[in-house]
Amino acid sequence: MTPPDKADAPDEFELIAELFAPLAASAPEALALKDDAALYAPTPGCETVLTVDAMVEGVHFLSDDPAESVARKLLRVNLSDLAAKGATPRGYLLVTAWRDGTPLAWMRDFARGLAADQKIFGIALWGGDTVRMPGPASFTLTAIGEVPAGQMLRRGGASAGDGLYVTGALGDAALGLMVLQGGLEELGATHRDDLAGRYRLPEPRVAAGMRLRGIASAALDVSDGLMADLGHLCAVSGVGARIEIDRLPLSEAGRAALALDKGLIEAVAGGGDDYEILFAAPPGSDAGIARVAAETGTPIVRIGTVLPVADGINPVDGAGRPVALKHLGYRHF
Repeated sequence: MTPPDKADAPDEFELIAELFAPLAASAPEALALKDDAALYAPTPGCETVLTVDAMVEGVHFLSDDPAESVARKLLRVNLSDLAAKGATPRGYLLVTAWRDGTPLAWMRDFARGLAADQKIFGIALWGGDTVRMPGPASFTLTAIGEVPAGQMLRRGGASAGDGLYVTGALGDAALGLMVLQGGLEELGATHRDDLAGRYRLPEPRVAAGMRLRGIASAALDVSDGLMADLGHLCAVSGVGARIEIDRLPLSEAGRAALALDKGLIEAVAGGGDDYEILFAAPPGSDAGIARVAAETGTPIVRIGTVLPVADGINPVDGAGRPVALKHLGYRHF
């Protein structure tokens, strides 16, 4: 980014009026962004679900990523958390900490990205804050949703004998980051573009998540990597698991990458940023899960079985032989 001219640098309130007030115009909860807080009355009989995620330049997105895709990913990773809880999205709060010198054009593209996804997911801005700082850009979004009382999908609740399922495809985001960092050059251009696109723009499974209420016994979204997030689900539920590595769902581009290098299974099983839903469901749930998949257009695949906690977490191949995985997920610390 090149520093803007002084004439191209609006003050805070001009920025709010131009970029953010239009994003809040359809939400009475936002009070036109003219008060100190939003005002929200949840639907009678529902409970409020809150989630927050930050995205930092150089950690969660690359400095040359398009502003629109950064904004859309920011919103979508939070919607993914709501989806994994079975929640209906309602609104969001946003903190933008712009890197000093961020051009106004980049900020406008960022707001356009949010506007595009607000239309897709039926959500609006309710409030927030905007600041400038010398370090890398940082954006924090709090998403607000709701579920019928007592029906939120939680990490705890899986029992031995439950099936383990995942939506969509795994590994594309981790492979896409490799592409954007100059790797996987032997892949065709179309596959490279598809993988990079999946890293930049995840698909939150909002419709499927809402339909999994009453079916899933436990759920969370795959953000740190399948094996890491499976570990979280098992720890909270007090169970173990067997994962059949050969069953992990792959996109066409993902299959092409693994055909060139089978070692990339590490990225599929341990890479982050998939933002698919990993969930457990009791025996007899397959027909209901198939209906959710068909009616929401969401691929859902069974990838394993919940075991007693004493059995631990065991990745195996198609013949039931143990598979050693070195990379089990992303950690900030």
